[in-house]
Amino acid sequence: MNPMIACATRVVDGDAASVFMQYWRLQIEDLGRPLRPVNRLANRRFASLVGSAYSVYNLGMDALTVWVNDPLQAYTRWQQNEAAGVDGKPFSPRSIVQHRAMFERFFRHLIHHRVTLATFGAAHLDYFFAEVENRCASGSATQARYLRLIERVCRHLIELGLREHNPAAELAYAVSWPEDDPRLSFLDEPDALRLEAFVRPSTADSFTQQRERAITALLLATGVAPAELRSARRPDVVVDRVRSHFDVTRHGARPARRVPVADFGVPALAAWLNVHTDGGNDVLLFPSPRGGQLTDMYLGRMLARVFALTGIDHSGGNPRTLRNTYARRQMLGGRSDADVASLLGLVSPRTVTRIRATLPSARTTSVVALP
Repeated sequence: MNPMIACATRVVDGDAASVFMQYWRLQIEDLGRPLRPVNRLANRRFASLVGSAYSVYNLGMDALTVWVNDPLQAYTRWQQNEAAGVDGKPFSPRSIVQHRAMFERFFRHLIHHRVTLATFGAAHLDYFFAEVENRCASGSATQARYLRLIERVCRHLIELGLREHNPAAELAYAVSWPEDDPRLSFLDEPDALRLEAFVRPSTADSFTQQRERAITALLLATGVAPAELRSARRPDVVVDRVRSHFDVTRHGARPARRVPVADFGVPALAAWLNVHTDGGNDVLLFPSPRGGQLTDMYLGRMLARVFALTGIDHSGGNPRTLRNTYARRQMLGGRSDADVASLLGLVSPRTVTRIRATLPSARTTSVVALP
């Protein structure tokens, strides 16, 4: 075995297989291609890094070497110092956070398919956008945003000499942004009441049924985003006090916040906490059946089953549907747009403004019980 690969293997095994080290193994193997001179230099520097701090900027490397060594850090620096939008203005701090999360998702896809930023091609983009399409609302601009981001990165890497062609260029210029926002998906009152009835626990429930009721209850009773649910820890949910709540940790651009749990969701969450007792306080609230965090695909398929069981005629299951339903319930209960945005962890008012527009004018002043 190449001594550099063996060295990387030891570090990966001892460092929870970090993204940085996984990528270094790909750089070293380089898919059988001869290493560029900068890669040979990076390999020698990598050998000196083992067992020490991994900040490539401490070594005074040039921009190209940084992209080779640590693409995530290089991308962040590029966004902060050089990259600009179509208007030529620097990206806002919020946009940088969002772009970093998007780039990291694409970067992990490359690692999964054992290619690097220098070697991926059009086929890898096809696979990636197929995954994006499966996880995003129909008609949304998410795919276009990813495509523009990848196209900009490729252009920059060509300028640096790390790539020779831009597989995203033709697609990026051909794609069009949606002229209208996609239709917001939410449950009407009868369907929402069906779902509230579904989450009531039963003594005959299996472990899987208890988990599904608790997940559905938390989404519908708090309006949290899927990523916030997936990363939640068991102590984040409190159901044994007068005011049950869910403490949401900071996630990307969304700030940390405390969200009350609607009364109908408390029994299902309490039942889940009673059976989910393995591990300490750092254990995930909803670990996947195979361990680790739940995936978007799991949540989508689970909600599709729940909708089918409850007779809800909806095009598949989607956590966004329950998030929008929660927001509408708050508005019908008299909450202002600012209050709802705060509960949802939103910085921009755009989403709540769109949700407000779905309310019948005759009902915007009606009052229902708040959680």
